[in-house]
Amino acid sequence: MGSSIFAVFLPLALALVMFGLGLTLTVDDFARVLRYPKAAAIALVCQIVVLPLLCLGMVYLFGLTGALAVGMMLLAASPGGTSANLFSHVAGGDVALNITLTAINSVLAVFTMPVVVTLSLAAFLDDGSGIGLQPGKFLQVIAIVLIPVAIGMMVRRRFTAWAERMRGPVKITSIVVLVLVIVVAAISEFGTFTDNIGRLGAITLLLSILSLLIGYFVPRLFGVDARQSIASAMEIGIHNATLAIAVAVSVLEDETMAVPGAIYGVIMFGPAAVAAWLLARRSARAGTGTGSEVRAAT
Repeated sequence: MGSSIFAVFLPLALALVMFGLGLTLTVDDFARVLRYPKAAAIALVCQIVVLPLLCLGMVYLFGLTGALAVGMMLLAASPGGTSANLFSHVAGGDVALNITLTAINSVLAVFTMPVVVTLSLAAFLDDGSGIGLQPGKFLQVIAIVLIPVAIGMMVRRRFTAWAERMRGPVKITSIVVLVLVIVVAAISEFGTFTDNIGRLGAITLLLSILSLLIGYFVPRLFGVDARQSIASAMEIGIHNATLAIAVAVSVLEDETMAVPGAIYGVIMFGPAAVAAWLLARRSARAGTGTGSEVRAAT
């Protein structure tokens, strides 16, 4: 598939996924943060501040430069992936908190990703470009992320029963789109993909593992309970590779920047599955069920 087809297909595919996410969200999901402000605040600080700084250190440690370095930073700045709720449910996490974090992150990412990418472009490419300083590119991010989510929420409010019936198909579609995006991204930049899979495989695996560890243990350190910490781990530990690839190709118009997201999209399922299994065993021993707050995972 040619890059021009990819550039057209990808924003449409991502918009469909974000619309599906909107179908699962309500205004209450945003308001629910008031019920557990500490857990949400800690998770958001880890997501928005700690992970980009951690990734920056890893980029320098692994000696990445240019577009690949920017692609890694873009990945770190991406919000939680669409499968975070499912992994949280399996692990015995507080899925209601996942829903809240997903809702808030989806909005915040529209504003935080341009900042991270602009600084990354200045640091690693130094070509004077950036999406935070260009209104047209900034509006592109809003168009492919925030607007479809808002439309999905409005549709859910108006056609609630239909939105509930679509929950299963939406999850399946999201997984299919993720796989297709990763495959097409890998094919489009096959040479770059194969040349860097060794180095990028190591750094993306490490990012996945550290994100999960930070997401779980930092909230625990601040006294957040186990179920909410599990939800935080999955939300922080599973980045939205589809969004990172979409911004790289459609907004930044650089397919090389999409390669870290494509490699991460393949690798991250391993650490996420292991973490879910270990945390599920821990939850079972502690006697913490998933309770009634798993509506997004069923």
